[in-house]
Amino acid sequence: MLKNSKKEIQSMLEKKSQDESTRMIILGPNANLSPAELVHKIHMMGLPLTIKSTCYGALIHGEKELVERAAKEIREFDPNNIFLKERGFPPGDPRRCRAHRGGAREGFHQLEKEFKLLGYVSEALSKPQKVSLHEKKRIDINTFKKIAKNIMRV
Repeated sequence: MLKNSKKEIQSMLEKKSQDESTRMIILGPNANLSPAELVHKIHMMGLPLTIKSTCYGALIHGEKELVERAAKEIREFDPNNIFLKERGFPPGDPRRCRAHRGGAREGFHQLEKEFKLLGYVSEALSKPQKVSLHEKKRIDINTFKKIAKNIMRV
């Protein structure tokens, strides 16, 4: 077995990662799919991707174009309850993988906090409302004085 130095491994990973992408697929609390069903549907796409089931959904890794294509199709399964997030490292990368490092995965606590908000995001996506983006203008001093006088009389 050949052993590569950490620098050599890192260099190989960086060269490889320029043409590849990894996406986290996070199922919201009201999703119509389980992580197992999600992974099955991704496999049924028949794309040459690395697919990893996770407690929150799945990871997909492969050529950027194929990952983008899969991500678009995945969102169509349940658009208001499936969320995608870029991940900087492929599955099993020794710089992040718990099997190599031990302990909890860095960033898991951030993901856990984000997950708690996904129910609200899902609800907002399913019930869109028009909002005004006009900034409120300040009232002129004379109007303010009239308001103040009316309040003082009461």
